[in-house]
Amino acid sequence: MLSVKSENFRAKLAQVTTVIAGMKKINFSGGEPFLAKKGIHVGEMVKYCKKALNLDSVTVVTNGSMVTESWFKKYGTYLDIIAVSCDSFHEDTNKEIGRAFSSVKLREERNHIHQLRKIRDWCLEYNVLFKINTVVNTFNHFEDMREEIQELNPIRWKVFQCLLLDGENVGEKALRNGEKFYISDDLFDQFLKRHNDIKCLVPESNNSMQNSYLILDEYMRFLDCREGAKIPSKSILDIGVKNALKFSGFDEAMFKKRGGVYKWSKEADRLAW
Repeated sequence: MLSVKSENFRAKLAQVTTVIAGMKKINFSGGEPFLAKKGIHVGEMVKYCKKALNLDSVTVVTNGSMVTESWFKKYGTYLDIIAVSCDSFHEDTNKEIGRAFSSVKLREERNHIHQLRKIRDWCLEYNVLFKINTVVNTFNHFEDMREEIQELNPIRWKVFQCLLLDGENVGEKALRNGEKFYISDDLFDQFLKRHNDIKCLVPESNNSMQNSYLILDEYMRFLDCREGAKIPSKSILDIGVKNALKFSGFDEAMFKKRGGVYKWSKEADRLAW
């Protein structure tokens, strides 16, 4: 699996290179992938990866705010999974976390929870697998989300513990401060126990998450998180995938242990759970 950070990168050459090296799945995450050209950029990349590169799985992680039905009509056939970030089913909490629309008018017309349900419905209509990502943090760790998750019925509910990385969300060079969101292992475990009857729940603690992803930035460099910060390798365009992988910090055993291999294609017969 490959997770690509940022919307601007020298994509086609790099993707062909990684496919030759054995890539089967690609995930576009952000920032927010739908910001560039209002989703057209990520849509064209999704189309290219599925149609030209014939990848088993092409997925996108989004906050959902800019997703439209017209996007599904144009690009849904090429997308296997869309994962929507939802950290709370209370709009006031989403506002505290930062997942509410900045405009009062937009909040009234199209709040985060309402948009989540619309995307779920579009997934059903346009044959895209629906997934929810939740980061457990200071503002939501006490919530009971069982009723809402069961009603939305995602194929997977990824539940993450808030992770701090130097230079990204903590430290002097960080663009944002994530320390106020951080919770202890005990509080994270309490959240998981409260929801342990949800069959689609896939927990990811800091320990299991930190080194079990292959992440590429906009310069096509793997990001090594082992030391608590994202340390970039040299670009795969300069030294090749196999050499760059040596500096990725990727823990394949943890990737498999946390359930990294699953039914990630909407073509049900191609991959097993």
